[in-house]
Amino acid sequence: MDKFIPGLELSGKLFQLAIEPIMQKVFPQIEYSAARLDYGSDVLGFDTPMSMDHGWGPRLTLYFLENHYKNYQNQVSDYFANHLPFDIQGFPTNFAEPYADGGVMAYKDSYPIHHMVTITTPEKWFSDYLGVDINDPFSPTTWLTIPQQRLATLQAGQIYYDGLGHLSEIRQRFDWYPRDIWLYILANQWKRIDQDEPFVGRTGIVNDLLGSSLIGARLVQDLMRLGFLMNKTYFPYRKWFGTAFKGLSIAEKITPILNKILNSENWQEREKHLNRAYLFFGEEHNKLGITPYIKPELSNFHNRPFLVPHSARFADALLGQIEDPEVKSLPPYLGCIDQICDNTDVLEDIDQCKKFQILFKSRSTTK
Repeated sequence: MDKFIPGLELSGKLFQLAIEPIMQKVFPQIEYSAARLDYGSDVLGFDTPMSMDHGWGPRLTLYFLENHYKNYQNQVSDYFANHLPFDIQGFPTNFAEPYADGGVMAYKDSYPIHHMVTITTPEKWFSDYLGVDINDPFSPTTWLTIPQQRLATLQAGQIYYDGLGHLSEIRQRFDWYPRDIWLYILANQWKRIDQDEPFVGRTGIVNDLLGSSLIGARLVQDLMRLGFLMNKTYFPYRKWFGTAFKGLSIAEKITPILNKILNSENWQEREKHLNRAYLFFGEEHNKLGITPYIKPELSNFHNRPFLVPHSARFADALLGQIEDPEVKSLPPYLGCIDQICDNTDVLEDIDQCKKFQILFKSRSTTK
């Protein structure tokens, strides 16, 4: 196809031009909401013409009340299959089967079509996508085992119509972590930095240039994640991690320094730029006002010739500000699912992520 419009906009057109008229005329008895909140580059707003080859097209989710879902789900879906227009602004509403790689548009000029309008309930959708029961309070372990990439799409997606009256309110519950959960995750992000900060020099001094570069790159990623947390923004999956970082308020100042870390030719140069980054993030931490002031400074790692910020200072101060007894009892070294695991297949499977709750329950401290 030689044209492109953002996927969220296209899905909005699907709703306005096709779904809404059908629901008003044929199914006026059904209360519903319509949105695009789940996976996809388009939901994040990062899709380009290249995105159109799979997992992209006119698609959305309809949310029904439980009784309407039981009574009308198949009827409504079948009606769409036999009455939706064959295209929306030139983009096929039919998708080839099976729905491999998120679905591939395939033009068809006869019915039935294989549309990608998902019909569900708010309870079922949030259970399937985030692993939560929206009718129960969210425990700390519930929050900590939801991958940020899923919270990111929920934050970035669009609700086209909220006839149920509460889909927007449910989404707002996930705007950001509760305060003490945020402090706990922030603390563990500083802990990750503390674990690696002396090793850029230690590897470099024995001429392990590849190892030093690798640790430097890992620290850059951890600093970027710290930036997302400080800016109260969920980060997306790897493909769009750097793109999303550009949108943070700190990006313009810190990105040139991070690039210099990655492009350094020796460990001494890498350490110099890392230390500039450490001081920057130390100042950003103090701007948040969530702990007593911590002086951003560098000193030797023991008596070795490596300057480090001793990031554990920030971690300890953050843990000390937590008030919720349930959060205080969590292991002070685990963090959230994204800090424990970076396996893509795990992070894309909410059931697998929920299995990590046993780590928190079995290792919680008692005070």
